[in-house]
Amino acid sequence: MAVPTKVTEKEARALAEESRETDWHKPSFAKELYLGRFRLDLIHPYPSPTPEAAAKAEKFLAALREYCATLDGAVIERDARIPDEYVKGLAGLGCFGIKIPEEYGGLGLTQVAYNRALMLVGSVHPTLGVLLSAHQSIGVPEPLKLAGTPEQKARFLPRCAKGAVTAFLLTEPDVGSDPARLATAAVPTEDGEAYELDGVKLWTTNGVVAELVVVMARVPKSEGHRGGVTAFIVEMDSPGITVERRNRFMGLRGIENGVTRFHRVRVPKENVVGGEGKGLKIALATLNTGRLSIPSMCAGAGKWSLKIAREWSAERVQWGKPIAQHAAVANKISFIAATTFAMESVQELSGHMSDEGCNDIRIEAALAKLWASEMAGKVADELMQIRGGRGYETAESLAARGERAVGVEQLVRDLRINRIFEGSTEIMHLLIAREAVDAHLSVAGALADAEADLPSKARAAAKASGFYAKWLPQLAAGKGQVPTSFREFGVLAPHLRYVERTARKLARSTFYGMARWQAGLEKRQGFLGRIVDIGAELWAMSASCVRAEREDTGSARQLADVFCRQSRLRIEALFEALWDNTDDVDFALAQSVLAGHHTWLEEGVFDPSEGTGPWIADWRTGASTETSVARRIVT
Repeated sequence: MAVPTKVTEKEARALAEESRETDWHKPSFAKELYLGRFRLDLIHPYPSPTPEAAAKAEKFLAALREYCATLDGAVIERDARIPDEYVKGLAGLGCFGIKIPEEYGGLGLTQVAYNRALMLVGSVHPTLGVLLSAHQSIGVPEPLKLAGTPEQKARFLPRCAKGAVTAFLLTEPDVGSDPARLATAAVPTEDGEAYELDGVKLWTTNGVVAELVVVMARVPKSEGHRGGVTAFIVEMDSPGITVERRNRFMGLRGIENGVTRFHRVRVPKENVVGGEGKGLKIALATLNTGRLSIPSMCAGAGKWSLKIAREWSAERVQWGKPIAQHAAVANKISFIAATTFAMESVQELSGHMSDEGCNDIRIEAALAKLWASEMAGKVADELMQIRGGRGYETAESLAARGERAVGVEQLVRDLRINRIFEGSTEIMHLLIAREAVDAHLSVAGALADAEADLPSKARAAAKASGFYAKWLPQLAAGKGQVPTSFREFGVLAPHLRYVERTARKLARSTFYGMARWQAGLEKRQGFLGRIVDIGAELWAMSASCVRAEREDTGSARQLADVFCRQSRLRIEALFEALWDNTDDVDFALAQSVLAGHHTWLEEGVFDPSEGTGPWIADWRTGASTETSVARRIVT
């Protein structure tokens, strides 16, 4: 088996720190929120596109909606494949170049328009949204827009816009969220004109049908080469590339996801994006907006869930009245409606902020992905409960006995991956927590560094004392304690006052955690996760209120009000769990389980998976022994 690069925990963290954006050149609403400062001015008035951009987007979306009405998602679900003619149709509308500038053959539309397009096509079948998202959110177009040379953009972007499917290849059989151990190698050739790629990539979404891919590979450090993880644009018809298999999953049954092998694949030096060693930084920058595709499709799922819940609950009668009239079901409908409003508010506000370019949205986008992926799963689960046995039954089975083909069980299956895609919930908690405490680490990092020497700690203590002497008093009082604050928001004003007060409480709690655990704080992942989740709820409350104020309708205000009331209950539970939880005993029990002290509890069942193969398949660099399953869709 090929062995990934051996690195220590310290080295892995160092690479992650080196790859993240360290400067904050623009303001960030979420960053300020975690510091206890409620910067409403950064999101209010609610941003909106120019009339020209809005008209252009509406024209495209109208055509897309008309085309989507001709598609049958059941065909994709049945055949576990998107028909080629569907892909061709989307390409003909310009869907593969929605955000690509017009000068390169794209539509040049906004992030907001792109989000709405994903929501629309994803409602036909989620894999259509995944196809476009893997191509345009994280595939070749976005890294090129961020770090490509003019020559690279002119060479590749027109192809992407026309429908040349692209993909992003980072994950390996034994490397997921720890890229410091990346094993795929890119060795400079002797003539200095190219690199030779060797390695295997796992879970390459779109990889089975891609023409172009972005590959992350490690360049060895040598004379004239700084080395490090580097981004390459690779033509998938290059000799030495084999798509060894097409993976199958619990949901997303039309996804073209495979295992891709590179064996002595020559890649011209002109195909390096951003320079050697810049690959992870480019990947992270790409995800700042790329992550917004997931909350877009989650909001779409919420909209469909609300429609089904409303129609079914009015039709289904139990104990003499429609089930919507029973409080147990009404509570679920309320949750679905309020949460859907908030999910759309979060993704749309994030999209507008991305389009305006006035704010740094790295935390906002990450929060949107984290929060929406979790909440959408709960929405789908509640819808299944409302539908009862019919929710668990497949759409095909329902239709076969003459009932409406409502695929709730498919929705549950398809949404589940969003808590793993583009950074699992656990990884997102750590990523956001690192950004949330950035200001603290910049002034007091050495105090929380177990390896820092005494002089470094002394300097940090002096620097920290000055920062906290000014910062901590600001957390004592604010507009949230003034009854007349935010009066322009009417019935929603109390919620914004709550957000302001709670942001200060959140910042104080973060400080208490740092003071209590110091260098050990990074190990308190339960605490950090709750801190992040509180901020996510405050972000969703803020987005919902400013959107409702913009909409200026009773419907929007009611949705925002109810959402904020529900969110406040979740926030209070999270605050209580910061200090009263089972984190320590949970960790101790887990270690005891791993040590084999409770194997007796596993007795009495049979494990059908035992003996079927290793936990991680053996893989080695070298020529493939399998027939490629790659195929091309001529658009």
